[in-house]
Amino acid sequence: MSESPLRRVVITGLGAVSPVGIGVEVFADAVRAGRVGIAPVRSFDATPFPSRKAAEIDDFEPTDILRHLAPDQWGRSALLAAAASRLAVQDSGLDPDALAAARSGSIMGTTSGESAVGQSLGGQWVAQGLKGLDPRLVGQMPAGQIAGAVNAELGLSGDAQTIPTACSASNYALGYAFDMVRSGEADFMLAGGADAVNRLTHAGFYALGAMAKDLPQPFDANRSGIITGEGGAALLLEPLDHALARGARIYAEVLGYAANCDASHMVHPDATSIAECIEAAHRNAGVAPEQIDYICAHGTGTPTNDSTEVQAVRQVFGDRLPPISSIKSMLGHTMGAASGFGAIACCKALELGFLPPTANLVETDPELGPGVDCVPGRGRDAQPRIVQNHGFAFGGNNVITILGRYT
Repeated sequence: MSESPLRRVVITGLGAVSPVGIGVEVFADAVRAGRVGIAPVRSFDATPFPSRKAAEIDDFEPTDILRHLAPDQWGRSALLAAAASRLAVQDSGLDPDALAAARSGSIMGTTSGESAVGQSLGGQWVAQGLKGLDPRLVGQMPAGQIAGAVNAELGLSGDAQTIPTACSASNYALGYAFDMVRSGEADFMLAGGADAVNRLTHAGFYALGAMAKDLPQPFDANRSGIITGEGGAALLLEPLDHALARGARIYAEVLGYAANCDASHMVHPDATSIAECIEAAHRNAGVAPEQIDYICAHGTGTPTNDSTEVQAVRQVFGDRLPPISSIKSMLGHTMGAASGFGAIACCKALELGFLPPTANLVETDPELGPGVDCVPGRGRDAQPRIVQNHGFAFGGNNVITILGRYT
């Protein structure tokens, strides 16, 4: 029996619950303007830390968005993922009942799972012992609840996979969902990620010496580290022919992706491995380096990440570097949702004609070498046609996705 031809896959719905706004239009406007969503931590007592800022969502009320989930039965990460997915479906114009009746599911990435729930359980354990744990919170703890919440909210009966590859997880999810739709295994997929600000993650990055005291400054000569963030990002994928038949707005076509894992160091990225991942993504997408108009960088703002990332890009692009910017300068590091927000920013850049900026950039680090255009300050009008989205994680987990304007 001959195999069915692979289908072209497009993105037709975007959902963002972010520190710079809820809803994709608000999110895109904030990113384009270079608006920074970072403030003193409110969700836990950060006074013991020198770094006391985070990118939190202070106006997220789950019942304003969700129709089926009872918020008190789910952790914050699950609620962020479900809310972003509900918004993505609304944005797509797809009938929710038709989506639920089709072969549809969700792939969601995360770094810390439900660490905010774990933080509460840890406090109960210390204060009251193991028998003092709240059973309701124990039920919210499994990371698999994140994708499970999406399927439960939308009535989906297909895959509900939570991918825990840390800060590259949303790109993994996007690639996985792309494979399922193009192969015909699924007709619609939600892909993205979610994480919540919590003391554990904050303390972990502080212990690593990776925290900025005030603001993240990716690519800046005086950059000092990350600021933790939170959010839910979701993208709806469907076959091109179906999107055309229903007259859907097409944000972007998923051209391809690649993933690798060098595992050479627990936290230090490897430029050669990243370059190999970029080259593999180009091959899989059928594009050449000179066709890439913009790179949405991983861009954490740590001295090591930014220099290694630019070094890897130089290995592939030579002296002609596309504009490369970091939206983490505005959102903080949203962990498992980070490359999901990157993909959303790329989709809106393709649709609206602009390059997302790097906020907080005062002086581009001269050690990065010549020709590094980080789009400082505010978004720049442009007409990108093919864009590249980076997602890297501890342990050498690298994923590159390539999106193109559908024509």
